[in-house]
Amino acid sequence: MIVLGIDPGYAIVGAGAVEYWGSQHRLLEARAVTTEAGAPFPSRLETIYDGVSALLERHSPQAMAVEKLFFNTNTTTAIDVAQARGVILLAARRYGVPVFEYTPLQVKQSVVGYGRAEKKQVQEMIRLLLHLTACPKPDDVADALAIAICHCHSAGSLMRLARG
Repeated sequence: MIVLGIDPGYAIVGAGAVEYWGSQHRLLEARAVTTEAGAPFPSRLETIYDGVSALLERHSPQAMAVEKLFFNTNTTTAIDVAQARGVILLAARRYGVPVFEYTPLQVKQSVVGYGRAEKKQVQEMIRLLLHLTACPKPDDVADALAIAICHCHSAGSLMRLARG
């Protein structure tokens, strides 16, 4: 199974494609889709759509895993991230890829085994699971990989339950 993990944003979208079979993970690609700060917002959304579409085209994933949004302070940022998330979901829809959403708590629980894990603990588990010498940067990319791994574990559990 190939999963594309996405950490939505409008300045930086973290993205990571992970292949999962049995209990093994393999990194296919880790990158950030970035937009220019001074560009008109519709242009930034187009850049995000095009970048995510290119990843979907390149990897033909069976699933896209996206972090659920949670904002409690800055409404403007929340609206802009939600718009970016919208074009990401549209890209998945256009490529016929089902989307699964996970909270940060679910991701940490799945990757580390503890829902209140620190960012460094999550990054170290990503490094170990993907057999990397260092965790990918920026943090948005590492977060996207954690989201992809979370879905791999969740989907694997659901498949084992279905067979049982």
